[in-house]
Amino acid sequence: MSDMQKVFKRSALVIALAALSAPVLAAPDAEARARGHIESFAGYTMHGNGHAYGLRDVVTDADGGTHARFDRTFRGMRVIGGDLVVHNDGNGNFRGASHTLRHVINMSDVARITPAAAARAALAAHAGDTQGKPAEKVVYARGATPQLAYDVRVFGEQADGTPSEMHVIVDATNGAVLEMWNDIHTAAVNGTGKSLYSGTVSLGTNSLSSGYEMRDPSRGGIYTTNMNKKTSGAGTVFTDADNVWGNGTTSDLASAAVDAQYGTAVTWDYYKNVHGRTGIDGTGAKVAYNKVHYGRSYANAFWSDSCFCMTYGDGNSSIKPLVSLDVAGHEMTHGVTSRTANLTYSGESGGLNEATSDIFGSMVEFYANNTSDAGDYLIGEKIMVGKAFMRNMMQPSKDGVSADCWYSGLGSIDVHYSSGPANHMFFMLAEGTNSALGASKTCNAGDTKTATGNGSVTGIGRDAAGKIWYRALTVYMTSSTNYAGARVAALKAASDLYGAGSTQYNSVAAAFSAINVN
Repeated sequence: MSDMQKVFKRSALVIALAALSAPVLAAPDAEARARGHIESFAGYTMHGNGHAYGLRDVVTDADGGTHARFDRTFRGMRVIGGDLVVHNDGNGNFRGASHTLRHVINMSDVARITPAAAARAALAAHAGDTQGKPAEKVVYARGATPQLAYDVRVFGEQADGTPSEMHVIVDATNGAVLEMWNDIHTAAVNGTGKSLYSGTVSLGTNSLSSGYEMRDPSRGGIYTTNMNKKTSGAGTVFTDADNVWGNGTTSDLASAAVDAQYGTAVTWDYYKNVHGRTGIDGTGAKVAYNKVHYGRSYANAFWSDSCFCMTYGDGNSSIKPLVSLDVAGHEMTHGVTSRTANLTYSGESGGLNEATSDIFGSMVEFYANNTSDAGDYLIGEKIMVGKAFMRNMMQPSKDGVSADCWYSGLGSIDVHYSSGPANHMFFMLAEGTNSALGASKTCNAGDTKTATGNGSVTGIGRDAAGKIWYRALTVYMTSSTNYAGARVAALKAASDLYGAGSTQYNSVAAAFSAINVN
């Protein structure tokens, strides 16, 4: 029996015996009893020599159980990441502890750099002013191993005028910046948006002293700006007095902004809730934003890595403003691809890049479950004038230029059209060759732009298909993956998720064979 098991067995016995006769703790005793448990159960609380604790609060349950929250210090230094909650039952018996420490803190408190040097390092990493506040020597325990550090507070102003109070954590041995965060936390509120394509929607917005801005603190701070027909700069963040945005028509510039902000929010939620991905970069640390009303009669939309943003034009006589839900999902997915497989935007890899954006643009549309823009496998169906869609995943050749099937010269055509076979494959994988959403033909040997086969593929459902493609993209594809490589990547992903030889695995193989990729 290990020492930890012996401790646990003894503590369990103490708890069992005490529970028979101990009176319910009076509230004033909760702190004292919790402090006693910190030392008595040091293996659970990570208590050690030089540790001290300041009570922050006590939560008392209906049954008398208490949860005492403490801030930890070590040799008088604040321990960032050392906070601790001690849980007692209604009789005052120890029930456990919550903390994030991995190791007991026991380290030298002698710094190798001065507070002034730490301040210089912090100001080099984040512009601002310390306002004369000295760097505070602390223990930084948010990483794998506790480190001696300085907490340097840097004051400034954010781009939108909101004050900034950054904590810049500087390694006390070498001056490296370990982490930083802002003490200014803006308020997220729910606004109402009247969109061009998705009806009336709820928007996460930010409360300001003078009203509201189209910025969503609950989704990584994503925001939308008005370019006002300009093509340079970042534009101006949309603001509003009553948190009701747009009027559902192009007569109000905020209507298109509602679509863009809503599309970005739904895409954020889709990747977070379906694939466990936080934000485009996967960490939520980098803020994506939208620029709408770009240029004059600009009939396109694009993602740019350099600004980490989506840009939308207002269209022209043949296309409406390009802010529909599937287009938003498409553009944000380019950012996801750039942070994962980074498929080079030419040749077959470029076609796979575009197909990936179409695939997840459609999945975002289905995920939204919005009756004003129901999910489908048509891309841009809401924005076209005189045409039913921009691209059709069920039969890509219906746009007149895209290929249904893989062939040896596929990589030489425009990436928007060489995306066709992958879109075609995904539809068959998700829905099958015949479904309530539409029918699709398989490819015969020699088919290029138009599929003529009568084979069949049994769909596995869009959720499973989406998870397979996401894992293939993020785990197995690389920048130069071609269609043959995509088949291998998708089969590996299906094997990981569902098992080699599973129904899902076999359907992936069949769907790729149905576009002549064997």
